[in-house]
Amino acid sequence: MSKSVRNPEHSEPTPTGERLQKILAQAGIASRRKAEQLILEGRVQVNGQVITELGTRADIERDHIRVDGKLLHGREQQRYYMLNKPRGYVTTLADPEKRPTVMELMARQKGPHGDHVRLYPVGRLDYLSEGLLLMTNDGDLANKLSKAAAGVEKTYLVKVSGVPSNESIDQLRRGIMIDRGRLNEVRSGRRDRVITASAKVEQVRGGDNPWYELTLTEGRNRQIRKMFEEIGHHVEKIRRIGYGALRLDVAPGEFRELTPGEVTALGRAARGLKVVPKQKTPEFAQLKKPVPPKTSKRRTFTKTGPGRRG
Repeated sequence: MSKSVRNPEHSEPTPTGERLQKILAQAGIASRRKAEQLILEGRVQVNGQVITELGTRADIERDHIRVDGKLLHGREQQRYYMLNKPRGYVTTLADPEKRPTVMELMARQKGPHGDHVRLYPVGRLDYLSEGLLLMTNDGDLANKLSKAAAGVEKTYLVKVSGVPSNESIDQLRRGIMIDRGRLNEVRSGRRDRVITASAKVEQVRGGDNPWYELTLTEGRNRQIRKMFEEIGHHVEKIRRIGYGALRLDVAPGEFRELTPGEVTALGRAARGLKVVPKQKTPEFAQLKKPVPPKTSKRRTFTKTGPGRRG
């Protein structure tokens, strides 16, 4: 049962309202999941009362809500960004190994009043992967997108070592058995196997180390690397170029704010509705372009007379 909280400035309780973790997420304090942890740890107060029950409801317009003693001043203006994560950055707020994080790339972003905006990544890209990453302070949308991850299309460019056979690529398209969980779990003997969902796979550049466009509707740990390892090919590069209707269009390490239409499309994707992707990026088009055959640089001569060359 939800608990009512009383505002010391009002004699009536506030039995209606929104769940406290949702309010914290909307205020940009943390994602919905992190907000739940804050509540369970006793770091949240409503009208002077420490709240530790996740079912508690409150009204941000009437109740005094504090996190670690700091008073919330209403909902934070929601901001949405597309970041092109470079290789060699981790998708976390902080890293115990002191590796650079995506938060450092977003540090120069400020709100309309010059204050820094607390942003959080939606989903993850591993340390060696690069490309499109969503950053927002809209914890509610981030939570919905995370829950809908199995249905939101994510598109990658993948460079592999060696040339997979057509039969192997068909295996990836149909679904292939990979190890579930992290590598250390496999090494510890807790090996668990799972079959991947069907995927779209298209070769976009040939050669000894070809590139493929791969579209997934799930996001298991190191899934792409595991999929290609199962067919005997090492992944050299992974670049995410699409997320739902979004297509990557900023340089590595740079970011831009999403348009209202793009935010609406993300909301549709979070509800499991079909979205139409934007046009492919110039980078993708360049990879799609066939590579012309190499020509020799032999010198040619023009005859100027019998037996003579000019």
